[in-house]
Amino acid sequence: MTIAFESPDQPEVIALITELDAYQDTLYPPESRHYLDLASLKHSNVFFAVARDGAGQAIGCGAVVLYPEFGEIKRMYVSPRGRGQGVARKLLVLLESRAIEAGCRLLTLETGPYQHEALALYASAGYERRGPFGEYANDPLSVFMQKHIAASDVVAKENAIAG
Repeated sequence: MTIAFESPDQPEVIALITELDAYQDTLYPPESRHYLDLASLKHSNVFFAVARDGAGQAIGCGAVVLYPEFGEIKRMYVSPRGRGQGVARKLLVLLESRAIEAGCRLLTLETGPYQHEALALYASAGYERRGPFGEYANDPLSVFMQKHIAASDVVAKENAIAG
């Protein structure tokens, strides 16, 4: 498996994002879905990562959006064919590393209460629940989380995953 920062506007990656949207459609109404569209994923303050299996097929993705006061994890998804291999955790570590390199010290995210695996991943990675941030409104179908990050945290995780 490889994970690297790539452009989101590749046909195979667009298909993966479409798969994510279809999955989200089964869980939440449109007004409770806060996703970035393809054009937004290409902005200069967005770093988009793609995980590929041994055959080079896209199996996961995620982004970090950097704002002046914080970063936000967006569009995290691992296709069912890539689950159970630590893909999401490796994506998250890479996104956190990029945020730290850019000087970010606080990462935030919004996910939903029906995404139990995502909630477990974020909690195990040190994210804690918080109230709405940025332009988000309070929504019973949103779970807001945050993590204070430092270079030493990510180095330790990278070493644990590699070892």
